[in-house]
Amino acid sequence: MSTFTILLGGDLIRTPLLDRQVEGSRVIAADAGMGHARMLGLMPELWVGDFDSVPADLPEDLAAVPRQVFPAEKDKTDGELAIAAALERGATRLVLAGAFGGKRTDHIFLHLALSVRLAEGGTEVLLTSGAQEGIPLLPGKTGFDYVDGTLFSVLGFSDLAGLTVTGAKWPLAHVEVAFGSSLTISNEVKGRLEIALASGRALLLAHPFPLPES
Repeated sequence: MSTFTILLGGDLIRTPLLDRQVEGSRVIAADAGMGHARMLGLMPELWVGDFDSVPADLPEDLAAVPRQVFPAEKDKTDGELAIAAALERGATRLVLAGAFGGKRTDHIFLHLALSVRLAEGGTEVLLTSGAQEGIPLLPGKTGFDYVDGTLFSVLGFSDLAGLTVTGAKWPLAHVEVAFGSSLTISNEVKGRLEIALASGRALLLAHPFPLPES
């Protein structure tokens, strides 16, 4: 498996779990995402974007990373371009670091929706901010190793059929979930979390490293 970490411009904190998830991966930065490289101790092999959000005071080694420059008026986001570059280099697994938060809600939506499409095409995808992470759910059954009490939601991108959730405070058994329903929001892990889906497009959003209340 060839893993690439894509550094995006959203929120990101460094955690031991995130360190394990990116360990040994190749790295591509998308525009402002380069600002996360120093915090994570990563050296990207490529820096992609229109460079309208270049972080200030980058160390010389990061500033010298080879760049793939695109015009500001383009038909793809910097993040999607970075993902495309990783796939061209043989990526079979993507860690989208900095996929949540930031100033652009439209970009967050794109990362969520694109991750589902990529997973349907056979690419394994993890979206993460360090504090929370997203994993596309394909038809079939999948297990997850989260500690008891971990908050999670199942986000539907379509109507969902045959959804079963076990190992949770509020289990579900072969339910139909309408698109836009809040039924699958804010559950908690209780045991071994397993999710089965007969059909539909969905994503698991979990909070393995919850931030303190402000």
